[in-house]
Amino acid sequence: MKTLDKIPTGKIERASKLVRTGAKIGGNYAKYLGKKIIDPNTTRDELDEDNATDIYDGLKSLKGSALKVAQMLSMEKNLLPNAYVEKFSLSQFSVPPLSAPLVRKTFKKYLDKYPEEVFDSFNKDSVNAASIGQVHKATKNGKQLAVKIQYPGVAQSISSDLAIVKPIAIRMFNLQGKDSDKYFKEVENKLVEETDYVLEVSQSQEITYACKQIPNIKFPTYYPELSSSRIITMDWMTGKHLSEFTKTDFTQEIGNQLGQALWDFYMYQIHGLRKVHADPHPGNFLVNKKNELIAIDFGCIKEVPDSFYKPYFELAKPENISDQRVFTGKLYELEILLPNDTDKEIMFFSSIFHQLLSLFTSPFHANEFDFADEAFWSKIADLGEQFSSDKQLRKMNGNRGSKHFLYMNRTFFGLYNLLHDLKAHVKINDYKKYLN
Repeated sequence: MKTLDKIPTGKIERASKLVRTGAKIGGNYAKYLGKKIIDPNTTRDELDEDNATDIYDGLKSLKGSALKVAQMLSMEKNLLPNAYVEKFSLSQFSVPPLSAPLVRKTFKKYLDKYPEEVFDSFNKDSVNAASIGQVHKATKNGKQLAVKIQYPGVAQSISSDLAIVKPIAIRMFNLQGKDSDKYFKEVENKLVEETDYVLEVSQSQEITYACKQIPNIKFPTYYPELSSSRIITMDWMTGKHLSEFTKTDFTQEIGNQLGQALWDFYMYQIHGLRKVHADPHPGNFLVNKKNELIAIDFGCIKEVPDSFYKPYFELAKPENISDQRVFTGKLYELEILLPNDTDKEIMFFSSIFHQLLSLFTSPFHANEFDFADEAFWSKIADLGEQFSSDKQLRKMNGNRGSKHFLYMNRTFFGLYNLLHDLKAHVKINDYKKYLN
């Protein structure tokens, strides 16, 4: 893969890159409309493919927040056309890395030493390049290490990147008015945290220590003395990315074992720690030769305040969903219903969220759940199709729900998809034995 000798860091330079991308997209639409005139049966598939390619190509050279947003969107399999999901999913672990000279220069800037002054050996070529940083293999005192180096300029460009991405997100999610700012601020704050590698090392150590009792999941050891605000050094962990592993011919028993470890890991964090690894995409997990899960990235941690946690999980109980008075009260607590809503809006959004919550909380309604159940996923797809074609919904203000929904929903969507890929049959309440 071609390496990068430079990353645009200035606002004007980054904006210009996205403007050029926008011009390509305009050309794609013109080409599509031309074909549509000649052949009315022409589908949007080619348009989606061209747009997804051009958007991804534009973002991957920028790195940072813009590419991170693409990574987040790639997890929304029921929201975007498949072409976008496939292309954006490359941002998880397949983007052009920094060149060796730029790596050396960046390392010196962040740790005040060159790599060869710190490690016994350091591979100048990255083994994994993602949206915010890239990983190199190193050794020291006989230990194999992974060294994550943040791309230059990423932390400083978060606000300007999101300002560029904001109009696209507003159209995509039908957000209206200043109320939408709370969602963008939540994303911005999380991205700022993800660029603070001192915080990431601290979070990583805290969560991995708390979760070490859970069987069949392993974590690297982190080395603060070999890390900085833009560099993280940890143990090198060997295994297949979860996305690669799920394409292999694994047994149901192994799928269940890995799925149970994943489920217990997430439920323990949410219910025991009230904070959670809110980035459950396949690039953050490996599977080793012992068929154990390895969690390797704790940059995105979402704290779950009681004011959100309590009503959120009270609505996971079927008796509360079926009790209209309780259900309506929880919708107000979660800011899904708003004090100035009309009767029409109350009825409309109550109906929509009753459908959504009845379906998405169904794994919690029994002691066991089969995430390979195609009927469950078919219902999700049907619901997504229903809402995407609902003209009334498109006219409504999309500013619904607490800001905490953003990362909590992202966590559960991602977790459900990983469990589906593993075809896992999970014991829902098994995690409780680790809470004591």
